[in-house]
Order: sequence, then structure tokens, then C-alpha cells
Amino acid sequence: MYLLLAAENIDLIAVTTASGNQTQEKTYGNAKKLLALAGREDIPVAKGFRKPIKHELTIAANIHGESGIDGAILPDIPIEEPKEKAIELMARVIQEQDEKVTIVATGPMTNVAIFLLAYPELHEKIELISFMGGACFGGNWSPNAEFNIYVDPDAADIVLKSGVPIAMFGLDVTLKAQFMNEDIDRVRQINTPVGRNFVGILEFFSTKIAQPFLAPSDHIEGQHLHDACAAAYIVDPSLFKMVPLNVAVNTAEGLNYASTIVDYNKKTGRKENALVGFDLDRTKFVELIIDSLSKF
Repeated sequence: MYLLLAAENIDLIAVTTASGNQTQEKTYGNAKKLLALAGREDIPVAKGFRKPIKHELTIAANIHGESGIDGAILPDIPIEEPKEKAIELMARVIQEQDEKVTIVATGPMTNVAIFLLAYPELHEKIELISFMGGACFGGNWSPNAEFNIYVDPDAADIVLKSGVPIAMFGLDVTLKAQFMNEDIDRVRQINTPVGRNFVGILEFFSTKIAQPFLAPSDHIEGQHLHDACAAAYIVDPSLFKMVPLNVAVNTAEGLNYASTIVDYNKKTGRKENALVGFDLDRTKFVELIIDSLSKF
């Protein structure tokens, strides 16, 4: 979110919260507090749906902590109930814009999917849906499923079948979006509330980092800034190598539940429906993150 707030070429017009890393009540409060920390309480925030379209909610407290962003020290502000539901806020702000709007989704896509179903007349006003989720070559919540898709595969399926332009940032690229210890030290030198919270969150995550499969014992793995990829692409698309491919979602129960089937060798004959990220310029990515944080 701070990447978008700091970018001169982006106007962040609304935020909706998803259930996933934690429950809806916690993610909504976190979003309000993060905006307050940046002095942007003017941006409207709405609660999304409390559970996925068809399944019970899965949360990731074991990764993100009981608050959803453990390691952060957020301002103690009153959290008022939103006046609009997530899809109502999305519809209103999109209708109000003269230009097309880009949607950045960094969690399960329940809100986005139900919005697309409820407001088909607004599809043409969407420039792009840039989302973090999925994987071509292996998951992180099951052998083949990435967490955001696992939480609500039916939502991801709806989004990918919508016909709206899509950019997908799965684990194949986000695991390369690493922040090393020397990068974190540079953020420490910024020494602002936003910078300190960023460092605190990464320090909490440092206990959760797993070495890649078959990595040598002396390999050093950085902190993976998964969600930042979907936002960074909107700020500077040149950072990423994107390939147009067909992506489908397995919504059937079983070993491959919630996996994203990426037709990377184009064997299915299905029409390309997404730009899929496979690589990035890590040095420039890190510079963008640090430059953005220094603006608060």
C-alpha cells in the first residue's frame, strides 16, 4: 500500500480489506491504522466479505501472527465501522473516475470476484487487475497451492474467467523479490514510523523463512516481499518479466485443490487470459521499496 501512496503516477482512491492473513475485523483495523500512520486517513476503507465464496475461512496466523501484521507498532486510533460494503465502495469510486481504474489485490480475491459478478457493466472501466497469488511450479500452503488462491479458489476462478486484463504475480516471481539483511539495514536508517514498522514486520517474518528445497547449507534466503510485486508492477512495469499465458484454477477437492494451472508451454490451446510474472530486477525493486518508504 505504501508503494502506491508514494508513487507520483498513482492515485490510491480506495482500500477494501480481505479475510485471509487474519479475520476481516483485524485486517480492516490494520488497513485503517496503516493509512493513519502515513497521514492518509482521507482514503476510504471498506470491509470485505468475512468468508470465501464456498468454503470456511483459512487464516495464516502461524505466518502473520495474531494481529495479521505482527512486528508492527500501529497507532491506537478509534476504528469506526465503514459506511459502505467493499463492493459498494469499489463500484462507487470506479463510477466516479473519468479514466480506467487498476485494481491491486494482495490477498484472497473474494471482494474482487463478487464485485465483478455484481457489476458487469463496470468491467470496461477496469484497466487491469494486478494480483499476488498462485504459482506455476509449486505452492506454499499445499504442494501445489499458494495461500491466497487456497483461501478462495472459486474467487480466483471467477476473476481469471472475467475477461478483464490481468497480471498475476505468483510464487515463481515473488520468491525472487527478496529483501536481504543489508537492505533492511538501509531501511533502519530512514528511522520514521513507517520505516520502523516495515523493519519490525520483516524481523517478525525472519523466524518464518524456509530455505528453498535442495538449497545448499550455506545459502542465505532473504525476506520475500510477495504482495509488493503486485503493487510495484503498477508503479514500474519494467521491473518484471511478464509472459502472456492461460491460467486456470482447480476448484475441485483433492491433492491439487486450489492450484493454478499455468499453460506455460501452451499445450492446451486455451486463450491467454493473464500476464504471468516469472522474473524481476531485484536491485531496482529494492530501490523502489526503499525510495517509497523514505517519502513518509
